[in-house]
Amino acid sequence: MRIRFMISALIAILALLPVPALAERVRDLGEFQGVRANQLTGYGIVVGLAGTGDDNLEYLTQAMKGTAGRLGVQLPAGISPGLKNAAAVLVTAELPAFAKPGQRIDVTVSTIGKAKSLRGGALILAPLYGADGQIYAMAQGNLAVGGLGIAARDGSQLTVNVPTVGRIAEGASVERAVATGFDSGEVLRWNLFDADFLTAQRVRDAINARFPQSATIEDGVTLALRLPAGADARATTMATIEMLDITPAETPARVIVNSRTGTVVINSAVRLSPAAISHGRLVVKINEKSQVSQPNALSRGQTAVTPASQIDVQEKEAKVALFRPGASLSSLVDALNTLGTSPSDLVAILEALKQAGALKAEMVVI
Repeated sequence: MRIRFMISALIAILALLPVPALAERVRDLGEFQGVRANQLTGYGIVVGLAGTGDDNLEYLTQAMKGTAGRLGVQLPAGISPGLKNAAAVLVTAELPAFAKPGQRIDVTVSTIGKAKSLRGGALILAPLYGADGQIYAMAQGNLAVGGLGIAARDGSQLTVNVPTVGRIAEGASVERAVATGFDSGEVLRWNLFDADFLTAQRVRDAINARFPQSATIEDGVTLALRLPAGADARATTMATIEMLDITPAETPARVIVNSRTGTVVINSAVRLSPAAISHGRLVVKINEKSQVSQPNALSRGQTAVTPASQIDVQEKEAKVALFRPGASLSSLVDALNTLGTSPSDLVAILEALKQAGALKAEMVVI
């Protein structure tokens, strides 16, 4: 009996304790400026296809002649080789931050011509360029294609997934590093993913509590950090900052409406002013019929067709939902479920609440 009493008392004490607010790490709220991936793009040739290539496209023929010339093979003038087993492709990759020469990255290979499938193909050595026009990686290797395409002589086709896109795991070697300047700049900037002054203030306060007078706010997104010089000391400080726990500000009240699918998403910050909603449906049915009038056998009359229309109007019973001041999302959802609203009706109700000034939220239609 005593043990039961102690357990009950412990449960009561725990119930009175404050519930901690949801905290997130700094690394989940933003990122350091300049410490990011860079996109690479290149043009190449895939060979070894089983008759599913581009055939005699002019740009493929020119590219193949250039490739053969680099290998010491000179094609005779005026000869246009049939290239059903080759395809012109676009090669894309993402160069991670701090990638060094010799490291390998994944590449994606996509057709840009009439090739039907890249299954079984191999990419010939192709340079990958950055936005500045410099070569940062070289790609080559056998493609892994998840799609399948089959065509019969009678024109019937079967396609599974996308056979015109392939991937080469670790198919490119990095040839040039991208300078980030994180270890040499006097000020290192950190940017929020979503602009919010209150969240920026809380991040600044948490950083200054750990490293006094090192962080200042530049705007609703950016914080300027004055960190110690040197790669080792600065990297250690950055790692510590990224793992700080922050309670971000509550997101703005927002209602997202997808006009194509009818999807409506309402976040937890949405509040309602006092309002009453009455939602009913008016159904009008019109049935068109034709009546045929046949004359008597000896009357010499003519057959006549007369329209017969029937109109039926039904109005379903409407229910009224009343919202108290400051009603929350759960109250709104319960009331709309009581009214039995469909997604299209829900959009109309939300727009009416917004126009009436009762819905305190931003309406976003996508």
